[in-house]
Formats: sequence, structure tokens, C-alpha cells
Amino acid sequence: MLSSITTLRPEECPPVPDAGLGALSTARGNLPLESVDVTAAVSGLVAGVEVVQGFRNPHDVALEATYVFPLPDRAAVTAFRMEADGRVVEGVLKERGQARADYDQALAQGRRAAIAEEDRPDVFTIRVGNIVPGERVTVHLTLNQPLPYEDGAATFRFPLVVAPRYIPGTPLDGEQAGDGWSSDTDAAPDASRITPPVLLPGFPNPVRLSLAVSVDPAGLELREMCSSLHVVREEGTTVRLRPGERLDRDFVLRLLFDASTSLALAPDDDGEGGTFTLTVVPDPAPATTTPRNVVLVLDRSGSMAGWKMVAARRAAARIVDTLTSRDRFAVLSFDDVVEHPEKLGGGLVEASDRNRYRAVEHLARLEARGGTEMLDPLERAATLLAGASGDRVLVLVTDGQVGDEDRILKALGTRLRGVRVHTVGIDRAVNAGFLGRLAGLGGGRCELVESEDRLDEAMEHIHRRIGAPLVTDLSVEADGLDVITETVGHIGSIYPGVPLTVLGRYRGAGGGALTARGLDAAGRPWEHRVTATVAANPATRAIWARARLRTLEDRYATGSPWLEDEIVKTSLRYGVLCRFTAFVAADTRTVAEGGPGHRVIQPVEPPSGWGSPAPAAAPMRAVAYGGAPGGYGAPAGGPPAGYGGPPPSGAPRGYGGAPARSGPPPSGAPGGYGGVPAPAPSARRGRSQEPPREQLTEELERLRAAVSLPAAERLRMLQDLGSRLAALAAHLGGHAELAALAEELQAGGDVETLWRRAVEGLEALVRPVKRRPFWKR
Repeated sequence: MLSSITTLRPEECPPVPDAGLGALSTARGNLPLESVDVTAAVSGLVAGVEVVQGFRNPHDVALEATYVFPLPDRAAVTAFRMEADGRVVEGVLKERGQARADYDQALAQGRRAAIAEEDRPDVFTIRVGNIVPGERVTVHLTLNQPLPYEDGAATFRFPLVVAPRYIPGTPLDGEQAGDGWSSDTDAAPDASRITPPVLLPGFPNPVRLSLAVSVDPAGLELREMCSSLHVVREEGTTVRLRPGERLDRDFVLRLLFDASTSLALAPDDDGEGGTFTLTVVPDPAPATTTPRNVVLVLDRSGSMAGWKMVAARRAAARIVDTLTSRDRFAVLSFDDVVEHPEKLGGGLVEASDRNRYRAVEHLARLEARGGTEMLDPLERAATLLAGASGDRVLVLVTDGQVGDEDRILKALGTRLRGVRVHTVGIDRAVNAGFLGRLAGLGGGRCELVESEDRLDEAMEHIHRRIGAPLVTDLSVEADGLDVITETVGHIGSIYPGVPLTVLGRYRGAGGGALTARGLDAAGRPWEHRVTATVAANPATRAIWARARLRTLEDRYATGSPWLEDEIVKTSLRYGVLCRFTAFVAADTRTVAEGGPGHRVIQPVEPPSGWGSPAPAAAPMRAVAYGGAPGGYGAPAGGPPAGYGGPPPSGAPRGYGGAPARSGPPPSGAPGGYGGVPAPAPSARRGRSQEPPREQLTEELERLRAAVSLPAAERLRMLQDLGSRLAALAAHLGGHAELAALAEELQAGGDVETLWRRAVEGLEALVRPVKRRPFWKR
């Protein structure tokens, strides 16, 4: 029986910095993943990367820790090792089933072990087992990745969080493939492996992140380096992330230099062959304009809420505005249902001024809502284009956060032949792997937009690609170089500002030249001959192997199951991880009799820029992952509140488990996740919500870092900032200070005055506000 309650003095219960609902703190920590260290060395258009993940067991029994994390979708993982207690165990690449059996056997025998597996081109899982109490274990991944190049800039992008993905389909009975919040479904049979739990908002920063990129131009003139989402420090040609950053958005570094036409040969160690890389930089000749048939597909699902929806509408409207009266077009928007502008109908129509205005008017009214049922609108778009003559283009604007990628690719594989598919991924943690694979079906471009600041530049790239290419019907002819024909993938076309890159294998010592041939925009023969030079770069072989494996895996996903043996053989021969193989590292020493007594799946950060989950989307329970005390994040056995899950049988379902609306959202209200209506502005006018200080702090730091830029560029930054602040004020249901600052910045004026006003205004908004105790509010 409770007889008395003793009041604690303030010094006996100090608050945990940045603590939020569900946060725990113990002397030994509360989550197994302690640190992530990324070290990259860029040489020309190739980056070599080492990722080191540090795990620690804060419990009293042996632990198995699982971490689901992203890597660049075109990166080749070539090595894996585990270090603990002064011992180093090198990983061995094996067929996936055999690697899992070796890992399970090691754990059952009480030995330390680790396994690395690929679940998507950009989603990987590491399990580390039999970490003894208080012990630290580190795992090392080595990878190589090519840097995409366009208009004088190469991009190094490194993802840091797996964002929640919409999982369609009917839940499957039986044992689940993984430990994620979603059940496996008939549309995404491994959904439980790609849906790690999500930390509750406000959870203390659980993982120490460090990231450094050293840049060697490799003979090219490096003019500038730009980081778009993080604040960095430059030390010569090395860029370092500031301390305290969270794993909640992609790291993006753009390098400005001029590429050059070349044919580089990378011989194998035995000298009996090697890998070639052909790069052809096109002349700056304008392409001729030909009539086009364009279908624009816009994702308006719940995960697009906030700045992403604003950017998506702008992107879609700009695409429509670039069309001419010679073109025909259609606009489709989707969540759980597919819609089109009522005044245009559902087919291709002439891109007249009136029709383009109606399309833009329709786009301006769209708000985020519902689930991401992506297959149906893409199939409708393919049907519309199938009956069209001339140039056929499909443009998808989305964050790509779906879990049924293979099902979509399989359904569309043969239907998109002859259609150029361009994807615009809008998110700070975009599903780049899927969008790249989808664009690859039609030889199109995948453009990633991580902020509204980046939108204008990205849309310029897409506009050029929608237009006619400079050179088509390309082929490569060897002269003195014994090229292995089947190792050369699809060559595609040459577009303004975008170099042609062809990789393949050759036999013998190497030498000679390659000639690229095709037809120019006027239908005349075009050719370009490039002489080979030897450039001993071991990363070239791995990058080619990764590209080859992606091609084979996409063919497998689109209905060629007999390719599995070839995929495994290629992966093992070239030592590059794929979906059918895994790296396993097993120690020989026994450290934990009986195997791990505790298992934890590491929760991941909520992606930066995503709105808070809808409060009504799912009940919140204090449930621990892996049986640990207290709540790390979202409930086990169900989706994180507001983020998604499979729909019940026979009914579409949005993010958060609530039934999705079939009609439009409340007037002026940005939809909540999963079709849960956001409160109408009138319901929130009485007291404005407080603005997200983390987001405004980022805006403030971006201004401080750009103070030395030219006046014209700073004025553009201020106007863009104004648009974001206006959108944020509207999302909060009206915020007087934000709205006033936004209006002032968008109106323009003297740069110095506006810059000072923006800095002072943001400083005031991020300053901590003393609030009444919650029990008095």
C-alpha cells in the first residue's frame, strides 16, 4: 500500500538534453548503435568510401543487434570485417542462404559473428551477434561509387536514413522475413526487412555521426565545393561534417569542375583482361524540338506533406509550362486513388495555352493525403503513351517511399519500351535506388531534389532531357580492343550537358580505341573516336560489376527468375555484394554460451523535413524493441504512428493505419499521414503551433554560411527562404511572426537590409521560449 510520496529535489532528477516522449537514459546507454563514421576519398568521378559502425552492449546478457541502413544505390560493396576485443575477422562473400547458415551456427555455438545483406539497391541490413555485456564491436564496410556528372558538376550523395515506406498488399501468414514494423505482404514479401522502427520525435541524439570527404580532382580543375543539406567545415580539399549532426537526411556534396572525353583501361591483376570506361562529353549544340507526348504523374500521398508537396507542385507546373502547342500531354495525380484535371479528361490533349493553364490550376489545389499506391497511375500512364506516335515521355514526381519496388518494375518492364522515363525524387532521404531503376527502364534521368533551393537547378536538367536528345541509336565499335560484347550494358542517348558513359570488359592486354556512332538530332550520321589510355584504378572493376548486377537484378525482378544463378556467379567472381549474396564474418573464439540472450533492432531517425506523424493515426504504446525496457520509438508489431503500413484486405489504407479518404482534404489543410485529415486551419487559429526550431536553425545556419555570396544570389536565397517560411506558416495554421517575415522577404528590396532582417527574425524564432508546466496548460 502506498503511504507517502517523497518530492525529489531538482538536482536529483536533472533533465535529459533534447529528451522527448519515450526517451530513456542509463549509465550505459539505451541503444546498441553508438557511432557511424563515413570516410570518403573522391578521385575524379569515382569515390572510395569506408563506413564504420560502432555497436555496444548496454545490457547484462549477450546481445544481437540489427541495423537497417542506406548506402548509395550505385555503390559496390567490396569488403566487410568485424573487430572486437583486439581481434579482426575478415568477412567472406557467400551465397546468401549459406552466409545466413554460417552466421546462425556461429551464434548458436557462442561465437561472435556479423552478417551484411542487401535488401534493396540502397537498403542494407547488418546483424552483429554475441556482443558480450559492456563490449564494443565495430564493423567496417568498404565500397566504391561513381559520381553522376552534369553541366560541369559532379555529385557525391551519401544517404544516412531509411525513410518509412508505404507497404501495399495483403499481409502474409507465417514467419516474417524481418523485425520491422510492417508485416510482409503479397506485394512486398520482405516488407518487414525494410521498415525499421522509427524513433519518437524528440528522442535524444542516440548516434555519434562523423563524415569526411577528401577530394582529388585527378587532373581536373576543381572550381568550387557546395554542401546543400549540412553545415560543413572545409580544410583544404577535405570537407567535414560539423559535430552533433543526426542521421536524418542525405549528405550531398557538389563538386564543380569540367569533365573530359576519355577511354580509360583498368587492367586486372593477371593482365589477361580488364575494365574500360568510355566517357564522351557532348558538344554544346542545341537539340531540335520535335512534337512530344508527355504524361506527368504526381505523387500526392501522405508522405509528401510539407515542403515536399510545395516543391512537387512547383516542379510539375514547370514541366507543364515548358510544353508547346505542338505537344500533347496528360496529368495524373495519385494517393489511394488516381485523379486528373476534370476539364482535360483522362487522355492526352493538345498543350494549348488554355489546357496548360487548366493543368497548372489543378496542380495548385493538390494537398498531401492517403497512401502511396503507385502502380495503378504508372500503368495508366503507360497505356496512354502506348497508343501515341512520336516522342513518348513519362515524368514521375515523388519521394519514392514505397516497399513494392520489384512488383512495380515487373508490371512495367515490357510496357515502357520506347518510352523515356524521367523521375524527380523530392525528399531529404529519397528512395534513390528505386527511382534510378525505374528511370533506367526507359533510359531516362533520375533527378534528386533535397530542398527547394535545389529545385530550379534540377528542373533545368529535366527540361533538357524531356526535349529531343542530341544523339540517338548509339552503338560502340572497337578498334584494336577486344571488347566482350555481352558485358556492355544499354548505351542510351546523348543529351545536352550530360556525358555519355559506357562501361564494359575486355580481353587481353588492352589498347586501341573505341568509336561511338549514332544519329544526330537531324538524322545525320554522328561518330566520335577515342583512343585508350591505361589508368590503373581498381574501383573501375567493382563499379562495372555493380552496374552489371543491377541490370541482371532488374531483369530478374521483371520476370526472368532463371537469372539467379548468373547473378550469384557474377557477385562471387567480382567480390561485389548483391541481393543474392551476403558478407559473413564469424570469429573462432567462444564468448557467450548458449548464444545471445537479447535481441534489439536499432530504431532509425525520423527523416528531416517530414511532418510530425498525425496524432490520431495510431495509438502510442510504450513498447520496447527486442524486449528492452521502455520505448525507443514506434510500437512493435505495428507501423510507427502516422508513417504507414499494409492496407487491410480489400480496402486501401494510408499512412498510419487509418482509412484513406476518397475525396479531397479539408479546404486549405495539408493532409495528415495516411489519409488522416489534418486539423482544418480554423480549428487551429486560436493558438498557433510553435515552429520547428530544428528546421529554422538549419535555415539560420544556411544564411550565416552564405553571407559572402554575391548580392544577386543572396537575394534569390532570401526569396526562396520566404517561400518556405510562408508554407511553414500555413502548415502551422497561421503563425504571425513567420508569415510577416516571409512576406517581407518575398517582397524584395535592399539585400543587406533583408539579410539582416532574416537573420534577426530567425534568431528570435529559434530562441527557447519558457512554457508553463504541461499540467497547467
